[in-house]
Amino acid sequence: MNARQLGVVFALLTGLGVSAGASAVTLGQKDTFEDGTTGNWVVGLLGASHPAPPVNVSTGGPTGVDDNYLLLSALGSSGAGNRLSVINLSQWTGDYLAAGVTAIVMDLNNLGPADLSLRLLFADPSGGPPTNLAFSTQAVVVPAGSGWTSVVFPIASGDLTAGSGTVAAALMNTTEMRLFHSPTAVFP
Repeated sequence: MNARQLGVVFALLTGLGVSAGASAVTLGQKDTFEDGTTGNWVVGLLGASHPAPPVNVSTGGPTGVDDNYLLLSALGSSGAGNRLSVINLSQWTGDYLAAGVTAIVMDLNNLGPADLSLRLLFADPSGGPPTNLAFSTQAVVVPAGSGWTSVVFPIASGDLTAGSGTVAAALMNTTEMRLFHSPTAVFP
């Protein structure tokens, strides 16, 4: 068994554009998890009960004592909970191009025994498989036992690979953003 655990704090890095009012995603947006919730980050959307859902941890985040963070876990076996993946269908949706977002910054801490190769995915599922799906071409590697480190996920069109449709359409019509572990540039 290859269990994986990751502490996460999300923030958007400002791009060169200005924020569009119609987009749910905005420049400077952050998920700090200080409200004690998982901030709409979920797992197990396809009906399978996840044995280790995301957890809001009330202390030990990037700034230390009393700094909340989101704990993600994967069991590394077969079945539900075997892959490190978390999805947001709420505040991280919208039109990333209109909002001028060119990168997403996260504070990460790999608490597990194996290195992680993390990627972001942007998709537009609406009652079925997405028409447009794009994911990070280059993984952000977070070594086992890394401690808190700030990483940048560039999301310009040249930084993403289209799994279906186009990168531009996936970024303009995002209804699902996902963080997932994959050593190779494929999804899933």
